[in-house]
Amino acid sequence: MSCGPDTGVLLERALPRHAAQRGVDLSIVSAGWTRWASATFAGARHDLLLTATPSPALDAWIADLPEAEFALRGHLVADLTVESRTRVGDRVELKIGVLTVEER
Repeated sequence: MSCGPDTGVLLERALPRHAAQRGVDLSIVSAGWTRWASATFAGARHDLLLTATPSPALDAWIADLPEAEFALRGHLVADLTVESRTRVGDRVELKIGVLTVEER
């Protein structure tokens, strides 16, 4: 199994779907990934820049996001961090870091 672009695509589909289920209007501005491996695990570090319309639903989604579970075929989301949240005009920009691990 390989980690990286396929996992990135799955993640880029899962985040907006998860947000929409909670009433959040979310767009992905940019996404990138870096492969990593240790003696026991392999995976990727994903960095995403998102924008959303400010709302109480967005606030609740952001608060719950680090504990959210995402179904990514063949991969586990090991860690998800909201690294920054900035108001830009009438939108909120979010920088999100996600660590995925390949299931074996």
